[in-house]
Amino acid sequence: MSEVKEKLRIDKYLWAIRLFKTRSQAADACDKGKVKMEGNAVKASRSVNIGDTYDVKTEARKWIIKVTALLDHRVQYSEAIKHYEDLTPQEELDKMKHEAASFHTGKRLSKIGRPTKKQRRDLGDYMELEDN
Repeated sequence: MSEVKEKLRIDKYLWAIRLFKTRSQAADACDKGKVKMEGNAVKASRSVNIGDTYDVKTEARKWIIKVTALLDHRVQYSEAIKHYEDLTPQEELDKMKHEAASFHTGKRLSKIGRPTKKQRRDLGDYMELEDN
């Protein structure tokens, strides 16, 4: 493993430990206030130090991480998880699982929704009878 520079940006660190797919997504999250340290939003250029604790909100879930080691390049997941400690409370994880279970895909359930052509004709015939 290469030696890490003294200063490491938070956006690069979050990308390297695989909380975000791209570094620009990590920087955008910082700019939008989704990365906080002690309740205060941090800029993407903020230096990361070992022992820092961050609240990070990604599209998938909310994280509370503690920096245990610095990492300036992207590595495989099994290696990346060694560089932080996940302090997210269990109830937050349970809430995320519940939300994922009720996630709406946008597809209609089978046999529910728009009527078939035959049902539409029958409905039209019924509506004509009502008018008479």
